[in-house]
Amino acid sequence: MDALSDRIAELSERARRDREAFEPPVDPPDDEAALEYLVDGVGDVVGLYIEARTGELVRFDDAEFAMLERALNDWLDLYAACYGVDLEASFTVREAAELVVDTHSIRETAILLTNVPDRNHRKPWSQSVSKTDI
Repeated sequence: MDALSDRIAELSERARRDREAFEPPVDPPDDEAALEYLVDGVGDVVGLYIEARTGELVRFDDAEFAMLERALNDWLDLYAACYGVDLEASFTVREAAELVVDTHSIRETAILLTNVPDRNHRKPWSQSVSKTDI
């Protein structure tokens, strides 16, 4: 197994363990846990994908790609569950990677993919932005 395959297997195993160990928050949202799943989960999957796809073209075999996408979606499900939302995510790694490149934010990427937290329940970005700034 090469280094890339080893990293994919490790991410897949971490996502499985996180899913098995997950305890839903008693009083959602749990922003801290949600952010941890994004940074230490979704971010790692997307980072590996971007790293592999930039520069030298790396082709994932079907099993590797399936493991990457399962890990991504497991962590997005856990992220949403931290807000009390049952998601059953089915996003592609490419879709997530393109959003990260566009937004430069793993959190914005998760919000755009999952709509969690719901727009109506999010805190405003800033109270100081006037309508002429938009």
